[in-house]
Amino acid sequence: MAAAPGLAAPSGPEPTYVIQPRHGLLRLDLKTIWDYRELLYFLVWRDVKVRYKQTAIGIAWVILQPLLTMIMFSLVFGRLAKIPSDGLPYPVFVYAALLPWTLFASSLSRGSDSVVGSANLISKIYFPRLILPLAAILSPLLDFAVAFVVLIGMIFWFGITPGWALLTVPLFTVLAVLAALAVGLWLSGLNVRYRDVGHAIPFLIQLWMFASPVAYPATMIPDRWRFIYGLNPMAGVIEGFRWALLGRKTPDFALIGISTLMVVALLIPALIYFRQTERTFADIV
Repeated sequence: MAAAPGLAAPSGPEPTYVIQPRHGLLRLDLKTIWDYRELLYFLVWRDVKVRYKQTAIGIAWVILQPLLTMIMFSLVFGRLAKIPSDGLPYPVFVYAALLPWTLFASSLSRGSDSVVGSANLISKIYFPRLILPLAAILSPLLDFAVAFVVLIGMIFWFGITPGWALLTVPLFTVLAVLAALAVGLWLSGLNVRYRDVGHAIPFLIQLWMFASPVAYPATMIPDRWRFIYGLNPMAGVIEGFRWALLGRKTPDFALIGISTLMVVALLIPALIYFRQTERTFADIV
């Protein structure tokens, strides 16, 4: 067909672009994730807005959830069961544990459902799939920041003076997020292929809470079981939070160290597994 007057005829066929996954066990392609940082920001902000849209009290739910749980735990475990609290007032003792636990549980729940919940987005456009669990796991950090203000008020109300260990709070916060990311990557990939995983996650989180030192101190665990108990990543995180915020005596650094190593041991194979399975997400989801 002749070209229109004043227009040059195309010299050849239009180029075809083929997107292929990178090969290798741990090719995270962080540069590409950085290039898509605006999408990451958008997904985080979208999740925060949708969460409190058309709610009567809005973000106040962030405060009510751990506060009501603290009151219930204080009555059942503090008053009735007489669970020890390492010499601290039981309400602030349990709230300091509920804060990182709620961050971990919310991040894990949202991260595990992130791929299945974005099926339409995955099937239409290309972007690094790792952004989906990252966005879902980072969005509860805003809730954590709001609830943290309440904890600071409780600390001063009970006359507790934190020491220099307060500076380590960001480190334990990052450790809680990484623990949620490690487990969330495993579950998000499995949830695509086996939807039973989505039904099991709430039950798993509930059991995990009672297996973590939320309502009781880690000192109640016998020494011979302390290593096994430290394999729970949240055991070290919660003990670290209490040490950093409540002016406790020196914590069990061995327990914290084991939990930290466990997070690393879970995260590295989780990244490998997610990278190996993400190429099939669009076909299965």
